[in-house]
Amino acid sequence: MNQNNTHSLFGNLKNDIPASIVVFFVALPLCLGIALASGAPLFSGLIAGIVGGIVVGALSGSQIGVSGPAAGLAAIVLTAIGTLGGFENFLLAVVLGGAIQIGFGVLRAGIIGYYFPSSVIKGMLTGIGIIIILKQIPHFFGYDADPEGDFAFNQMDGENTFSEIGVMLSNISIGPTIVAIVGLFILLFWEKVLGPKAKIFKIIQGPLVAVLFGIVYYVVTKETEYGISAEHLVSVPIPSDFDSFLGQFSFPNFNQITNPAIWVTAFTIALVASLETLLCVEATDKLDPGKRVTPTNRELLAQGTGNMLSGLIGGLPITQVIVRSSANIQSGGKTKMSAIIHGFLLLISVILIPNLLNMIPLSALAAILLIVGFKLAKPALFKVIYAQGWNQFLPFIVTVLGIIFTDLLIGIGLGLAVGIVVILIKSYQNSHFLNIEDKSNGKHRIKMTLAEEVTFFNKGAILNALDSLPEETFLELDVRKTRYLDNDIIEILEAFALKAKNRNIDIKLISERGVVENPPSYIDFFKLRPATV
Repeated sequence: MNQNNTHSLFGNLKNDIPASIVVFFVALPLCLGIALASGAPLFSGLIAGIVGGIVVGALSGSQIGVSGPAAGLAAIVLTAIGTLGGFENFLLAVVLGGAIQIGFGVLRAGIIGYYFPSSVIKGMLTGIGIIIILKQIPHFFGYDADPEGDFAFNQMDGENTFSEIGVMLSNISIGPTIVAIVGLFILLFWEKVLGPKAKIFKIIQGPLVAVLFGIVYYVVTKETEYGISAEHLVSVPIPSDFDSFLGQFSFPNFNQITNPAIWVTAFTIALVASLETLLCVEATDKLDPGKRVTPTNRELLAQGTGNMLSGLIGGLPITQVIVRSSANIQSGGKTKMSAIIHGFLLLISVILIPNLLNMIPLSALAAILLIVGFKLAKPALFKVIYAQGWNQFLPFIVTVLGIIFTDLLIGIGLGLAVGIVVILIKSYQNSHFLNIEDKSNGKHRIKMTLAEEVTFFNKGAILNALDSLPEETFLELDVRKTRYLDNDIIEILEAFALKAKNRNIDIKLISERGVVENPPSYIDFFKLRPATV
């Protein structure tokens, strides 16, 4: 059945609705926390989450990806609001950034997403999983000095990821810790014991029960020494009436459209948001049990449209986000309806039940996120990647460590750089192979077969191999499988022909065009057209 048709969307509601509730509980604190980390109004994070769910979810070709405000853009947003002279000017940059993203989609720039090595993508997923765990430990124990959604190593509160845990040890809050421990027990018991027993326990998922327990605990213990104070709860803005609710929306200042700084920020947002989205798309496609492939150009068009709308009504920039997407997959989401419904849940809840949302302990949500993080960073994965060889493990571990000790994009950049170096090394090694067949008649008989594509990256390997040939050698050079031979390599062969005469080395060149003994000119033989060897 076509996974994109209407019937399949509404035919999976039994899976998508429970998953959307889990994604809602994951997204709610992150929307608020990222807005706080960005120096923007809290409501702007909720707007981005709502638009990312409903609008981007509807337009996207991804069946399990979920979009919203991204931690990777928080530092850019924080700086831009200050340098551009206000939030309204920044919103204009968001609108223009969305338009640029649409341009990327039209120009089919989404193909870039297919060129990230698998080891880097797996490293990204694992690194984010570890970061989620490390960042949620303080919230789990009721130390909420740093806002949810701050995933950078150096934090807003002046600490870093590890020093925050050290400070937390002296600031454990009993009430939130009780909620987190019981909530974690509920989540594990629901998944391991109750879930397999009856369908009802898959429809009513553990995260909902854990959150409800947290609300009940807060109400019951409100006036006791084990109670939970306001700073340990979700903090959704509460308007006094409908007019004040509408007053939370902000609008871009189009009078600044000729300001070059606005356009620089817009391009930065478009570039970073597109890159983060494409990385997330590649990662979620790997996690998708159905192994569906997301059309990347359509995703850029959807993200651009979402960013334009978000900026027009006062929201933060949007990307597809791996934390929400992985929570969706882990909770059994099947189609894009899960992302869309989660957006509607955000919209309806902030309008109708903001007071109830503000009774949710952050520690209960931290327990949910800990499970999400652990499933992304299972220890067994390190063993699996290590067994695949150093060329896979090195980019993987560099990406993981880079994400932990810097931030998402820098970590991925480091992993990608190492991956490129590994590719160059493997290209150097795999440009040819040598096979000593026999040593009859006093001469070494050596066969060198060149690879399908041989470029200037292979110069060093081929030079070393040719220079190491002993005198009195019969060399059989086989280029029958070679489809591309760089001019640099042809020049090396040309130069070696002179050395071969001095070292009494005979050469037999075998190609699809025939066999030539000691060709006088390799340049003439290949006719300066290496691609047609």
